[in-house]
Amino acid sequence: MARLLLEVRRWALVVSCAPLAMLAGCPQEKAAAPGKAPAQATAPAIASVPSSGSAGQAGQAVVSPAQSADAAAKAAKVQQLINKAEAAYRSGVDNYRAGHLDAARLDFDSAVDLMLTSGMDLKTDPQLTDEFDHLLNAVNSLEMTALKQGNGFSPVLEAAPLDAANEVTFPANAALTAKVTAELKTTQSDFPLVINDYVAGFISYFSNSAAGHAHLLRSLERAGKYKEMIAKNLRDQGVPQDLIYLAVAESGFQPQALNARSGAGGMWQFMPTGAYGLARNGWFDERFDPQKSSIAYAKYMKTLYNQFGDWYLAMAAYDWGPGNVQRAVMRTGYADFWELYRRNVLPGETKNYVPGIIAAIIMAKNPEQYGLDKVVPDAAVVSDTVTVDYAIDLRLVADVTNSSLLEIVALNPSLLRMTTPRDMSFDLHIPAGTLDVFATRIKEIPEDKRASWRFHVVRGGETLDGIATALHAHTSDIAKANGLKADDGIDTGDELVVPVAGAVASAGPQRYAVRRGDTLITVADRFGVSVEELRRWNHLSSNVVKPGNSLAVVEPVKLAPVTHVRSKAARGKKSSHVAAVPVHAASSYAGTKHTLSNSNSSSTATKKSLATTKQKSTSKTK
Repeated sequence: MARLLLEVRRWALVVSCAPLAMLAGCPQEKAAAPGKAPAQATAPAIASVPSSGSAGQAGQAVVSPAQSADAAAKAAKVQQLINKAEAAYRSGVDNYRAGHLDAARLDFDSAVDLMLTSGMDLKTDPQLTDEFDHLLNAVNSLEMTALKQGNGFSPVLEAAPLDAANEVTFPANAALTAKVTAELKTTQSDFPLVINDYVAGFISYFSNSAAGHAHLLRSLERAGKYKEMIAKNLRDQGVPQDLIYLAVAESGFQPQALNARSGAGGMWQFMPTGAYGLARNGWFDERFDPQKSSIAYAKYMKTLYNQFGDWYLAMAAYDWGPGNVQRAVMRTGYADFWELYRRNVLPGETKNYVPGIIAAIIMAKNPEQYGLDKVVPDAAVVSDTVTVDYAIDLRLVADVTNSSLLEIVALNPSLLRMTTPRDMSFDLHIPAGTLDVFATRIKEIPEDKRASWRFHVVRGGETLDGIATALHAHTSDIAKANGLKADDGIDTGDELVVPVAGAVASAGPQRYAVRRGDTLITVADRFGVSVEELRRWNHLSSNVVKPGNSLAVVEPVKLAPVTHVRSKAARGKKSSHVAAVPVHAASSYAGTKHTLSNSNSSSTATKKSLATTKQKSTSKTK
């Protein structure tokens, strides 16, 4: 009888713990637009996670009533957390379908935050681990659909120059080749520059194609933000300075570039997982951190060079994967990129990758010859850094540093949500020169309130009631937090701590539902913004708006894009030698990448092979 009771309790536990199995993977290429898509295109299906075993199996240990009660209590707590996360997620799906993408993002953030801040160990509890993975996968699938529509939660990014040239073929141009040959005699570079028909073809493309020239020009402008920082990282690792221009091919120097097909992200297009010292969790993704990802890039390029002994092969390996390049060398007997090119053993993308980067280097170092002398590099990104180990809302960071939310978000491109993580160290970047004022003002707000409360410096003409209304707070709460009496006045320059409820504090960018008779001009006048701003914020190509449409009437805050996280089960099925390495932004070879550790393990043998094949290559090409 006791054994029967135990079995009944165990099955009850299984039923009560069955989590929401959310949609994993990317949606179909032809996904419908938000608000018009069928339910199955935007919301994951509900399915049960199979039980790992039966309580009645032979040899199972007897569980005491007290242990059974504890297990039931834990199961109830787990289920309660899952239900709350599911409710937030479903709210996000509803907003997503209605086209309210900013509100959807906030709901999805709330669902993830509920799990991260629950106090439960997500790593050791298999049910919570799978639930968390399923949640991230489901949000990711909706994000990918939105990105394909050009209206995602993340910024619409400009294509990298080489992406636009993938289908371009270049006829030989003897005159251009001769011209560049002469230029190289006076071009200073720490990278082995070469000119041939392939490189000349890309120089012609970047010079004569309006799209190619514009992409290259914007890339070189954006490079100014990070050039000094990247140069130091390359110098520290002994990597040629001119390999900074590999970012032209990868991302156009855009820290939040994301390949929706492969999941590669960041300025250097690292895959979602990989042994590069870049942390990735529900709070932040260091692939989108310019400094940390650049250090990882420099280290990895140096590793590839140590393996192949040739910068061109190292670049090809960065794009195609070191294992693939190694096999091509072994198969042909040539450790020479151009010979591999001529023998047609490289994929088309990699054949374009190396000469395209060389062309960008040559043109960047000879700007007058290629119409790039008028390029004005963007100002270098500078900031102060404060390491925090508590959750703080980015709006509060903007408050105490006298800056805008957009500025704080731009300085922290790796953050996935509007707060820093709890109980985890994070290097928060704030405007240069604000360290002291940040330290002084943040002391006024209890640490456990920094994820919801605000800070306000009184401006001329403001009242306590007006401030409370603007920040969705209560006048009495503000007065109490600042030691004010009911009849006390406030003066310009007074610094106020503003208690705000967490749910209200996370309200998203203001939106407006278009009414009959509205035009962009009337909406712009209503909210004191320009028509051009409304069109940019809402990705509109005309001034026409339809009743019922939802418009962002302040600039939406764009956080780092959320990308796919493989479930625990899926990771277990993946073969040990296949993992993530950097991949070109347009790569379709994500599944063939090899781990850094696997590449290193065969480094010695590879070097010996390359030493032999280099001699063979030299004798063949003289």
